Amino acid sequence: MIWTTRFNGIISVMWLKILNKLIINLAIGAGVALIFFGWILNIVVETTKIQSLWAWTIVIVVLGASYVTAKQFTEAEITNRERAEKDSALWKQTLLEKNEGFKTLVEYITEYERLKDESISKYLETKSHPARRAAEEVREQSQRRRRAEAERKITLSLIEMYEQYAPFLVELKDDIPDITDLSIFQEYSEEERQDPVINYLRKDEYRRLSTTERNQLALDRFWKRPKSKWFIGKLYERYIGYLYEQMGYEVEYSGITQKYEDMGRDLICHKGDEVLIVQCKNWAQFKTIYEKHIFQLFGSTFEYRKKNPTKDIKAVFYTTTQLSDLAREIAVVLGIQLFENHKLKTNYPCIKCNIGLQTREKIYHLPFDQKYDDTKINRKGEMYCATVKEAEVAGFRRAFRWRGTPTV
Repeated sequence: MIWTTRFNGIISVMWLKILNKLIINLAIGAGVALIFFGWILNIVVETTKIQSLWAWTIVIVVLGASYVTAKQFTEAEITNRERAEKDSALWKQTLLEKNEGFKTLVEYITEYERLKDESISKYLETKSHPARRAAEEVREQSQRRRRAEAERKITLSLIEMYEQYAPFLVELKDDIPDITDLSIFQEYSEEERQDPVINYLRKDEYRRLSTTERNQLALDRFWKRPKSKWFIGKLYERYIGYLYEQMGYEVEYSGITQKYEDMGRDLICHKGDEVLIVQCKNWAQFKTIYEKHIFQLFGSTFEYRKKNPTKDIKAVFYTTTQLSDLAREIAVVLGIQLFENHKLKTNYPCIKCNIGLQTREKIYHLPFDQKYDDTKINRKGEMYCATVKEAEVAGFRRAFRWRGTPTV
């Protein structure tokens, strides 16, 4: 394709050159012919001769002007074509290098920066009191800086490409891991260290308060404590899943259990033959959801529908912010149900009260307990509670229980 384009361009330039020579020959031939035939006719009347001479002059001038205009047009056409071919070649090269971080473009920028730095070094060497050592230092440090800046530009280009191909990566940007100071655990006994509640209480609180009071205080502080973006996203998925459970759906929390292998399906909600593929985005209010996230959900739903042709499968998109106009329009066309500006409510009943299938034990799980996401609330007698007291009054006890160190 590239060679065909270049060949066609060469042929066009050749035809323009032939046309250029043809115009020149026609102009010269016309002028000579007019002079020759005027001499052959040997016009008698002097006035007529003068008029004929003026006529020949005007014709030659017109032809000359036409030639100059045609030449300028031809040169401009050739210049524009060459510029277009260069731009096209650069664009194709840029597309080919996209997966490498636009190396050629970065090289051009680096060379430009090198020329600027070199001018500073030259000035230091050639000024009235030369500073050659300083000039060499400028060259060395500038080279290091240019290398670092080039690597940075390539890295940023690659990150931008990755985020475009995998939209969920945007949610991990600037994320801060939830790291707990392990030194605080030294204040607790081995038995107490098994209880996640100690992450939210002081030692004196843990030992002074009753079980009900300290569990409730830990839950209150859990919601108030700053959290990583990833964990907030997880809480948002739990909340939306809770809403669908209250509507009678059986919910798979695939975004939590499968993590990055969920294919954009944070929740899969079943009710009879109806299946909802739900994607949840807990984003800051100032951010906007763009069409790539809608396309991802549509593609994931399409793949799920292909594997389950007998089910009535629909796509649903929840977000705490809003979509761009184009993303919203595309969602409507693709039949995706939208819930914009749907905030996470931290006061929803989040305590899971579960009844053991074998033991029939009535256990409640707090959001920070280890088995919380593995626990399902779908049998008779099981429920969600808003407070620890409510769960304990219903006959449930906390999942944590110290069993000591097993002996052999």
